[in-house]
Amino acid sequence: MTSGARIHITGIVQGVGFRPFVYNLATRLDLKGWVKNTSAGVEIEVDGDKVALDSFVRRLRDEAPVLSRIDEFSASFRPANGFCSFDIRHSESIPSAFQPISPDVAICEDCLRELFDPSDRRYRYPFINCTNCGPRFTIIQDIPYDRPKTTMSSFALCPDCEREYTDPSNRRFHAQPVACSVCGPQVWLELRNPALSEVEGTQPCPERNRRDATGEDAILETQHLLAEGKILAIKGLGGFHLACDATNSAAVSELRNRKLRVDKPFALMMPDLETIEKHCFISDAERELLQSTARPIVLLRRKPESNIAKEVAPNQDWIGVMLPYTPLHYLLFADIVRVGDSYSLFTALVMTSGNLSEEPIAIDNEDARERLSKLADAFLMHNRDIHVRCDDSVARAFTDYELSDTQHAIRNTYPIRRSRGYSPFPVKLPWDVPPLLAAGSELKNTFCITNKNYAFLSHHIGDMENYETLKSFEQGVEYFEKLFRVKPEALACDMHPNYLATRYALERAERENIPTFSVQHHHAHIAACMAEHGLDGSHPVIGIAFDGTGYGDDGTIWGGEILIADYKSYQRAAHLEYFPLPGGDAAIKRPARTALALLWSLGLDWDERLAPVAEFCAEDQVTLRAQLEKKINALMTSSMGRLFDAAAALAGVRQMVNYEGQAAIEFEALADPTEAGKYSLSLNQTQGGVRSGIRSLVKDVLTGVPTPIISARFHNGLAEAARVAALEIKRKTGISKMILSGGVWQNITLLRRTLSLLRNEGFVVYIHREVPTNDGGLSLGQAVIAAMRMRG
Repeated sequence: MTSGARIHITGIVQGVGFRPFVYNLATRLDLKGWVKNTSAGVEIEVDGDKVALDSFVRRLRDEAPVLSRIDEFSASFRPANGFCSFDIRHSESIPSAFQPISPDVAICEDCLRELFDPSDRRYRYPFINCTNCGPRFTIIQDIPYDRPKTTMSSFALCPDCEREYTDPSNRRFHAQPVACSVCGPQVWLELRNPALSEVEGTQPCPERNRRDATGEDAILETQHLLAEGKILAIKGLGGFHLACDATNSAAVSELRNRKLRVDKPFALMMPDLETIEKHCFISDAERELLQSTARPIVLLRRKPESNIAKEVAPNQDWIGVMLPYTPLHYLLFADIVRVGDSYSLFTALVMTSGNLSEEPIAIDNEDARERLSKLADAFLMHNRDIHVRCDDSVARAFTDYELSDTQHAIRNTYPIRRSRGYSPFPVKLPWDVPPLLAAGSELKNTFCITNKNYAFLSHHIGDMENYETLKSFEQGVEYFEKLFRVKPEALACDMHPNYLATRYALERAERENIPTFSVQHHHAHIAACMAEHGLDGSHPVIGIAFDGTGYGDDGTIWGGEILIADYKSYQRAAHLEYFPLPGGDAAIKRPARTALALLWSLGLDWDERLAPVAEFCAEDQVTLRAQLEKKINALMTSSMGRLFDAAAALAGVRQMVNYEGQAAIEFEALADPTEAGKYSLSLNQTQGGVRSGIRSLVKDVLTGVPTPIISARFHNGLAEAARVAALEIKRKTGISKMILSGGVWQNITLLRRTLSLLRNEGFVVYIHREVPTNDGGLSLGQAVIAAMRMRG
């Protein structure tokens, strides 16, 4: 006897080949009915033999496409409807309904094979894709996910592509970005720099839109220019990259000069794992992360013999490397290009964001021509519009065997920047929450939209320090609210009154007459990690929040905090002792000032043999001492990030910085992994605070102890301080669950040593696996705290 079933599925089930999978499975089981996308997910009506129906329902879950994620699955059985065939129906838009969206996906092996198959009709076509790969998030304009609601809508399918698109047995069946060289997007090269035009023997082009080379010629000419040391702006998946040959020191240095980026490392792209292994040490976890469909930039330790230009990452043994993730990237590496009388294949390309420092990445052709004209010698353009900018993601591989095998996908991932390949993949919450918007922080900004039990963390926005980034933030918020059908009932923001994101939230809340919830910075850090691990907040945790800056309840700058917290509230159980920060931002940019302020606050001498003391002339020392004694523009701070700055300066590593965390990063890089000694540091002022440890550090510096030993002892001392403080709180409260969050925990040396000590004491310790431990994850914490406050 035949019967029927109605099935509703939510999760990442659009843009991942789910409807073709359903169609083919139903056909194999001789079932009749239909499947369609809606704004609320995937709907299926099906008739057939009861045994076949049971198999169908089971296999929908067990054999779902690898890129899909089923969050909710409901099936109800009913009498047969009398369907005669199985069809894919037109998508249906349901008012107020929403659906998670797939991130962009790196090119799959099948498309890569076709890309270099001379017999394939998409041979060397830069936009080859299928249901298993290609753009998703960056081209979607609205849901449900169909071609008319993407930036591919202007490209009408040719007969061959139409045939594939409608053929259930084809890998491109209902692949929305499908195209070929006949009907799809095209690439072209524009020579923008007059000096370059003269070198190339062509005349400067007065017409903005002139195409100096198109198609295959554009790619080949791009390779020639890169090989000659030129800087190219290359339009990619989520925005423009600025690219140059990473083995050419002069080209990398010139890119630094043009981009106004003094020391901050550049990201690299290498053609394959074999090349990466020639230049970097790679673990199995790092290899897996590099090859994942997200294709993030992965931080890897560089081999001493590598010929990658030192200017790529000055004073660093770690470099950020990614594999190609679009067909165009593979084509850039594919051919041997002629330089003079020799032939060379690119070892690596610098692939840094297409912007001037601190500006949003360029995504529009005309905008790129205007903003990048002084940065790039030429532009490799294409005409597939990018609807939303999306920078490359950055991650480290940090294997955590405390996670189960079912969590294997995140077990090796430690996010630093969550964007392309991950956003807008949602964090699933342990309970439903009202529709909210959390505005995030000032640095490494992301925002967070909530709807029911989903928290949609945005792509990387950047540092909210200028008008251009604020506009990018506002555009992103508008896009997410439309895409996920959210009209916020409340807004959450950081307590700091002068953050642009906070001011946006307060002004919008007043304009729309909705409540705002100001959330303490470090409480938000702890709550973000709790939320991503599905903790419901019914029991408090011990949270160690170490970072650079966070506005405290007492009006000072916090950053070395141990909180007893749940989602509703927190108690400050311990913290790094306060010391002054003379000049505020001036001290952050000049760790030597922080070092002298720390010595002064601890009653330790300014010995002229110390590097930060030698940094100041006698007159400047007098001025600084007077500023400290009279408390002139000298905010008090408990910041762990600033303590790292001071230690690095005292050790002679770095007296001035030109990017956030530079001193601490270079200090960590020097740490001797074999050193077991430790400085006596404490987060409890009654136990001496950090005076004894800093005095020992200074003594080691003055007696010529090697810097790697000093760095290791400092890291070991902080890990021990965290252990002692946590044990004391556990003794008083019985709490054994712990959270480690905040930007300082990007320091893998400190993280690894602290985790080991805490777990040896029986603590259950949670670290970030889905959202960054830095301020890039802060908006998630703001959102869940605000939701709990709304519950009362």
